[in-house]
Amino acid sequence: MSNAGIGLVILFVYFAVLCLIGKITGKKNSNDDFFRAGRKSPWFVVAFGMIGVSLSGVTFLSVPGTVVNKHFSYMEVVLGNMVGYWVMALILLPLYYRLKLTSIYTYLNQRFGTQTYKTGALCFLLSRIVGASLRLFLVAVVLHKLIFEPYGLSFMFTTFLSILLIWTYTFKGGIKTVVWTDTLQTFFLIFALIYFTLTLPGIMGMNFTESFNKAEQLGLTQTFTGWGTFLKSFIFGMFFTVVSNGLDQDMMQKNLTCINLRSAQKNIFSFSLLFVVASFFFLLLGAMLTLYAQKHAPHLVGDELFRNVIEHINSPLTFVIFILGVVAAAYSSADSALASLTTSYCVDIGNIEEKPESEQVAYRRKVHIVFSIILFLIVIIFHSLGRANGNNDVIWTLFKAMGYTYGPLLGLFSFGMLSKRKVNDNNVPWIAIVSPVSSYTLNYFLSKNGHDIGIAILLVNGLTCFILCLIFSQKTLNTEQKIVE
Repeated sequence: MSNAGIGLVILFVYFAVLCLIGKITGKKNSNDDFFRAGRKSPWFVVAFGMIGVSLSGVTFLSVPGTVVNKHFSYMEVVLGNMVGYWVMALILLPLYYRLKLTSIYTYLNQRFGTQTYKTGALCFLLSRIVGASLRLFLVAVVLHKLIFEPYGLSFMFTTFLSILLIWTYTFKGGIKTVVWTDTLQTFFLIFALIYFTLTLPGIMGMNFTESFNKAEQLGLTQTFTGWGTFLKSFIFGMFFTVVSNGLDQDMMQKNLTCINLRSAQKNIFSFSLLFVVASFFFLLLGAMLTLYAQKHAPHLVGDELFRNVIEHINSPLTFVIFILGVVAAAYSSADSALASLTTSYCVDIGNIEEKPESEQVAYRRKVHIVFSIILFLIVIIFHSLGRANGNNDVIWTLFKAMGYTYGPLLGLFSFGMLSKRKVNDNNVPWIAIVSPVSSYTLNYFLSKNGHDIGIAILLVNGLTCFILCLIFSQKTLNTEQKIVE
């Protein structure tokens, strides 16, 4: 059987298992189960499953490819990520649990008003749609080239099938299903990561120590790039984690499925340490892949380095484990995104809780289908724009894109928690538009003079939003403030 045939069999067996889990966890599910898993998820299951969601297909394919140019400097961002998770556990989670939130953007409604609430939810929807589509796009390209293209099938078919399969096992159980499927998918991702990191040296005729020493001699393991760059990366990593996890319904929805605040905090602290270890292993893998490429195929670089090396090795076992890792990394984040998008829209925009109980499930399922279609269309748009090429580091592209979409959320939540003033609710939608536009304009003119803000655009965007909120605000009454303090 060809590699494409093997991959096709693995893909359908894999999804058959996920659908079985979906069927078991989706039995007699209420909206509370779909949105919050009844708040009965074991914290250690959530912690382990979140590794796969946080790493995603972008990390699995893109981070190893950055080592050849950026070495281990990505760890500067990861260390900031770890501190950001601690901020989530100690500051944001207590607030969310105290207010008993299903959607975290309900906080903005209680603190400022309806316009701010809807604006925050829309910022999330835009951020998650773009992020999830970009992640799914990168992996769909790989799956298409390895499995479906040899059969003459189009990229559109690959994307449609991928999203259809995700929809199939999530439409009943929602987050309750995702918590358990993510655990399985994280296992395959970590297994593939460790397997390739430890076996690639042997394929090159070296042991692990020899290959690591070789990578060190070539400067591939260089982590510290100077205090200026370190502080910029560290601070960005911390704030990026706070907004992309702590202010993101996708990630926080899993934490809110834990039985209580203490369990959710244990989940975050455990997960943050596992995340650092896993990220370091991805960089080790990148070093091994780079060494292999330099020895056997120097032209292999960029985001497609991993896939190209696997094809060059041409081993059925290696191919099988790679496919398992790619599929697990891709769909652990895609299924989670689909569930959270459905939750946020139903609760924040569609006001599902105000509808008759007999209509709620049907409404939720319609929304689930609509977001599946939206993800499909955006992935196809990415493909038509020619975003897939071996010279782009998608992980850094994603960071920059998220800096523009998450910036207003950072500004709004920061203003709500750090200030006792109340922003004029009707002005917030305009603030959320002006902030990223002005940040983009500033970066455009600075880059003309060789001073590109880069990934720090998130901080500039968030600060701009904060300042505008301050300008259009007034002092609140103490009785008002007590609602959310």
